[in-house]
Amino acid sequence: MDNVLNLLIPFAGNLVSCLVLVLGIYHVISKRRDYVFSFILVSSAVYLLCNLLMAVEIDLAFALGLFAIFGIIRYRTDAIPIREMTYLFIVIALSVLNALAPAATGWIAVSAANVAVWTITFILDRLWAIRHLATKVVIYDRVDLLAEGRRDELIRDLEQRTGVTIIRIEIGKVDLLRDTAVIKVHFDGDAQPGHFESQGGR
Repeated sequence: MDNVLNLLIPFAGNLVSCLVLVLGIYHVISKRRDYVFSFILVSSAVYLLCNLLMAVEIDLAFALGLFAIFGIIRYRTDAIPIREMTYLFIVIALSVLNALAPAATGWIAVSAANVAVWTITFILDRLWAIRHLATKVVIYDRVDLLAEGRRDELIRDLEQRTGVTIIRIEIGKVDLLRDTAVIKVHFDGDAQPGHFESQGGR
């Protein structure tokens, strides 16, 4: 019974730390419920993995192999944006810290480290008000609007079709045989979070 309590109480503390970071800071701006789901589960899994294997002797290659798994995490339908990858790294780092550091440094130092990470993240992500650009890739069928001098008309047509307020566009491959072009549409993801839901959010 004591072993269970010794596991669950610190686990609850790590979960609270993750919720403060993910729900209190990340989700308020991004509204990405799909990533909230992933961050919380990854945090819980990493914490339990580190905590339960802490007393098990494993060789260096096996340990590195476990964490190398997180280095190849990708959603094949869509690359993870750099901001979300940063949050994923922070979530993993805090989980490892909360699982392994208390035995060596004590809970006061670990709690202070968690608060420091929350504070820095809050300042950079909320108070600094950095615009987070999101991207849609569009197969566009009006190549006549790609001509010089028609950029404003092109952007208005794209905004009408995609439903986003465009900040900038990048014109990629143009297929003159099919009269199509690949265009990357960049928009403010924070101001228009609903357009993320089609990528797997609920």
